[in-house]
Amino acid sequence: MVDTAIFVGNIATDDVKKVANRIYDIIVSPGIIPGLINGGLTVPLDLGYLAIGYFDTDSRFSRQTQRIRIAEAIHNDILNYDHITNAIEKIFEKFNKYLTVSHQDNVYRGVVSSIAGRLITAKIISTIGAAALTRVSFIGAKTANNWIGRVTMVLLVGGMAERSISISEELAIKAPEIYELLRPHDYDLTYFLFEPAVKPFVEAVHIANQLGQPYFNKIIEIVESKLNAE
Repeated sequence: MVDTAIFVGNIATDDVKKVANRIYDIIVSPGIIPGLINGGLTVPLDLGYLAIGYFDTDSRFSRQTQRIRIAEAIHNDILNYDHITNAIEKIFEKFNKYLTVSHQDNVYRGVVSSIAGRLITAKIISTIGAAALTRVSFIGAKTANNWIGRVTMVLLVGGMAERSISISEELAIKAPEIYELLRPHDYDLTYFLFEPAVKPFVEAVHIANQLGQPYFNKIIEIVESKLNAE
């Protein structure tokens, strides 16, 4: 996540360019989304989070409370396609609100209409949602009918729960405006499933919220210039 503390001088420009380039890549090449999701959801990483949760005794009570929230959310079918895509859609709606603001500036009028038109399409949202669910289903399908498979799955599910909690806590600190958007629906618990594919949009929103509209406008300007160069 972008750290606002480093947004000074050329470093700010470089970070804005990086966010813009990643947004551009996703807009023009939705086919990269499954790769982003698959790269972010790995068994070793989940088991690593499980170990962190086990040794983090200071926050054990709060994590237990979060695990109860996860169990209730799963019971309410939060891992279905509609809930996943609703969570993703909320993030894009927030992103588009800043596009609307920049639309008031005549300099960016053409920029906004071009990018918003491509983002409004459900293709990106549905692709991210499908990729996240496919990855989870793939992990679940690996449970074999033997004791090794069952033990592995128990550990993996535990690791994913710890990862869900950790990424939710991280989101609350690094992008509170997005956390507050997702938390009322418990969508913060599923954010880790699609984080790699929405992260540049989340960073753009955070930049706009923390540093102001001109920084967001610069991101849009860079994306638009790349789109026009196609």
